[in-house]
Amino acid sequence: MIRTLDDLRAIYAAPGERALRKQLAQLDVHCRRFVELSPFCVIASAGAPDRLLDASPRGGPAGFVKVADANTLLVPDSGGNNRLDTLENLLVDSRIGLLFMIPGVEETLRVNGIARLRDEADFVGAFAQERQRPKLVIEVQVREAYLHCPKAFMRSDLWQPRSWPPRTVLPTLNQMIHDQTHVTEAPEPVADMVARYRDQIAQERKPTP
Repeated sequence: MIRTLDDLRAIYAAPGERALRKQLAQLDVHCRRFVELSPFCVIASAGAPDRLLDASPRGGPAGFVKVADANTLLVPDSGGNNRLDTLENLLVDSRIGLLFMIPGVEETLRVNGIARLRDEADFVGAFAQERQRPKLVIEVQVREAYLHCPKAFMRSDLWQPRSWPPRTVLPTLNQMIHDQTHVTEAPEPVADMVARYRDQIAQERKPTP
């Protein structure tokens, strides 16, 4: 079992100079463009010491996360299940990590920084034209940004349709949750669930009066 840094480094080579130098303290032109093209990111957060870490998917039209400047990102909080795992964590521990992805692009962008939850009009109003005005915006003060190599995507063939299994290899989401929560009534039909989600998303995208 690996217990110390010396143990770990004994089985791995030192990182190359390029891997170390690619880490930036702010968003350069390439990082900014990556965020502007990304419709999806994963947010990592940590809360109280006795709680486990959390990773949460976020999505929207390409560029749904705004680049305010080279040191600041603005992430709108879209409607969800109201568990608020990420937001509650950030109130306790402001450290945040983001992993941005672009469909068909095998590189990713990693951004680490410090977050603040902003509900002021200037922040939420910045998203009024793109979708439903969010209740709050996660302001990310960028401390580290670096592009990640494509090997994970190449190994997984994630963007290659030939590698995709049919959706039928898993039960529907409703059926799985019913099994996990021991609900006895019949689950919502898949077509009804998809229609409901699409309607919710369509309502989000209507301009706010």
